Amino acid sequence: MPLLVLGINHQTAPVALRERVAFAAEALPPALETLRGVDGVREAVLLSTCNRTELYAHAEDDGRALADWLARHPGAGEDLHAYLYRHRDGEAVRHLFRVASGLDSLVLGEPQILGQVKQAWTAARAAGTLGGPLDRMFQHAFATAKRARTDTRIGANPVSVASAAVRLAEENFARLDDSSVLLIGAGETIELAARHLAEARVQRLLIANRTLAHAQALASRHGGIALPLEELDKHLAEADIVIAATASRTPILHRAQVEHALRLRRHRPMLLIDLAVPRDIAQDVSGLRDVFLYTVDDLQRAIEDNRRSRREAAQQAEAIIELQVARFMETWQASARQQPLLQLRAHGEAARAEALAKARAQLAAGLPPEQALELLAHTLTNRLLHAPTVALREAARGGDAELARAATRLFPPADAGDGHP
Repeated sequence: MPLLVLGINHQTAPVALRERVAFAAEALPPALETLRGVDGVREAVLLSTCNRTELYAHAEDDGRALADWLARHPGAGEDLHAYLYRHRDGEAVRHLFRVASGLDSLVLGEPQILGQVKQAWTAARAAGTLGGPLDRMFQHAFATAKRARTDTRIGANPVSVASAAVRLAEENFARLDDSSVLLIGAGETIELAARHLAEARVQRLLIANRTLAHAQALASRHGGIALPLEELDKHLAEADIVIAATASRTPILHRAQVEHALRLRRHRPMLLIDLAVPRDIAQDVSGLRDVFLYTVDDLQRAIEDNRRSRREAAQQAEAIIELQVARFMETWQASARQQPLLQLRAHGEAARAEALAKARAQLAAGLPPEQALELLAHTLTNRLLHAPTVALREAARGGDAELARAATRLFPPADAGDGHP
């Protein structure tokens, strides 16, 4: 039974598809529950972030059932199959280790992905979809990612999507110390953006969020002004730059709202940066004059600068990952080779426990000890030999000589190899 990975990411699928296949945090438990019912799936983890949706599984087939399950996600569509990548066994292990270490991220070495992988693992454990080789693979991935960050400079001076967005605003639009910035959301990405904006001494920082208390906490840490999301329209025109990153399943900012803000601004340009998947800003906003709209897929240039500076560290991290993949596969394959022995011992222990329980019950009922011993031996012999006897009879009928030879090696004749003539 192989270890499998299949999914889509920023390298294989556009944001328009990624947002249709994204799973919100609250959707993970029911999704994992349905995954448990997919034929042949023994273990499963679902990882869904802005840049990827991936299924990790210990399953019987090559991922066909899992791919069909993912394609049934509302809005995914049959075209999803054309964008899916699949990895098996060693390649699956390598993929997870690279993802957890930040080597497969849009921003090379970004630190947030490790936390997201741990959250996916925690959700799977809570849902009861882990407990074997896949679980051990994830734990090994966490140790590998920690070592890659400790032993190389892959995590030095990290550049996140949020910092790339702030750099884009700074280099291509306006001086931040002379600009008003509106942040929509209060999660980790917006927290990072607020920190970078505060360090750049932005003139005015507004933070709008559905839960006002979260916006207030964020504003107090970074010198901003908190707004309830319902008041977004009242303050949108004040913003030269808008950065949005929420977990909303539908757009928060629509064309009519932006048109109204532009009229109030007398058509002074606005920079809108949408870091969310699914997108927070309606796609048709990009057609407005005096609006410059960027999504996560548009940050490639800033990201590529970071990627070049980290290439040497990435090569060192790749070497660590290769070593750890080899070690995990060696351990996993050795464990798989031991499985028949473990099953045999478990069968013997179960037979012993059953026969002993019967013998004790017979003694308690007054059966003479000698008769109870005879019945114990008879029950134990039958229980131990029933399955091998049935298998050998079927092999004999089917002409399976290999099983007969294996039985001879396992159960040599009583007078063979005992040192007596």
